[in-house]
Amino acid sequence: MTIATDIFKAYDIRGIVDKTLTVETVERIGQALGSEAIRHGGTEIVIGRDGRLSGPKLSAALARGMQSTGINVIDIGVVATPMVYYAAIELGALSGVMVTGSHNPPEYNGIKMVIAGETLALDAIQALLRRIQANDFVIGATGVGGGNYSTKNINDAYIARIVSDVKLKRKMKIVMDCGNGSPAVVAKPLFEALGCDVIPLFCEVDGNFPNHHPDPSQPKNLADVIRVLKETDAELGIAFDGDGDRLGVVTKDGEIIFPDRQLMLFAADVLSRSPGGTVIFDVKCSRNVAPWIRQHGGVPLMWKTGHSLIKLKMKEVNSPLSGEMSGHIFIKERWYGFDDALYCGARLLEIISAFADANAPLKALPDAISTPELNWKLAEGEPHAIIERLQKTANFTNPIEIITIDGIRVEYADGFGLARASNTTPVIVLRFEADTDAALARIKEDFRRVLQPAKSDVALPF
Repeated sequence: MTIATDIFKAYDIRGIVDKTLTVETVERIGQALGSEAIRHGGTEIVIGRDGRLSGPKLSAALARGMQSTGINVIDIGVVATPMVYYAAIELGALSGVMVTGSHNPPEYNGIKMVIAGETLALDAIQALLRRIQANDFVIGATGVGGGNYSTKNINDAYIARIVSDVKLKRKMKIVMDCGNGSPAVVAKPLFEALGCDVIPLFCEVDGNFPNHHPDPSQPKNLADVIRVLKETDAELGIAFDGDGDRLGVVTKDGEIIFPDRQLMLFAADVLSRSPGGTVIFDVKCSRNVAPWIRQHGGVPLMWKTGHSLIKLKMKEVNSPLSGEMSGHIFIKERWYGFDDALYCGARLLEIISAFADANAPLKALPDAISTPELNWKLAEGEPHAIIERLQKTANFTNPIEIITIDGIRVEYADGFGLARASNTTPVIVLRFEADTDAALARIKEDFRRVLQPAKSDVALPF
């Protein structure tokens, strides 16, 4: 059979269902993952899926492939991605695989993978592809179907674990938007158990996503939360992406608290109990993050974008807290260190419930004039080639520092500009921040001067 190699991305596997991501392909991926788990001494793998319509057939194919290697499969059903990570740890399997398209359009689906406690990324994902291409699979003792298949509902245990850890100082009234994604299976009962009065929006799992796309990083998808905050006496709004590993936060007056500022709130809290801890943030985050971390007794560490890459770096440096601009926040202090928007939402409420005005600590966080992420759409293969060339040849005007760990981040005296090749789609991601509007315009112009000649026939998005 032919495998679409381009579905094997840097952080996960993702493709269009029945086109690049077929049932047959997913079964082969299951064989490869089962074989990898066995190579690491594993005997069980936890699997879950989000609410996409293709989830049941792809999840069944994944299980068949895994079972053929002799691995036992524990299926926890429709859940948020962090619940798979939680179950893998708590049930002792240490391996967990989630069938999810995250915030991609409905026709997509994908797979996020942890094997023997390690999040698969980069070459580890390519190694799966090589294993499939070589037909290098472990065969279970009794042949196909050698491993057992069982189901388990861990929803109540997951809620109880969070409620045992997080304590709000007072009752809060919140708006909560699940975007018809899989976090809806536990979100409302979880936050009610924490002591919240919840106004639910789109908290029914529906893989058609009939109301809006489940991606809180896009301001347009938070319009309903902002509207209901204005119409009711709720004091805060939160929203989840399609598989529950990214959090959106909105204040009473409709201000969106972007994830780099969320990270600052968490850093002040976590570092009060973990002084000297290393807090990791990705290259897209505000230049306010590093000084804030230092101010609160931590060690800032800028790193590459990508939830898998951040998790691997966290283990390496024993970080109690990390985060990235896309909305993945990873809390190790009191938790497990994986990206869990439900838990992060609970911890955020714990912090701000100590204030009579819940919005005050959020509004007080440092802010700057900045652009959202801007995507320069190019042909497949072009973004990485352009960035690699510019890393060697680009000549910027009066930079203080040029950081090349992931793309090109140019620090100026009064702001920064970033250009990096996306690892999931053929775009160069751009972001700009500055102290003044004039500085922002100047930095954009400096990047325009450098970038446009690299691909003169495609207009820049700024």
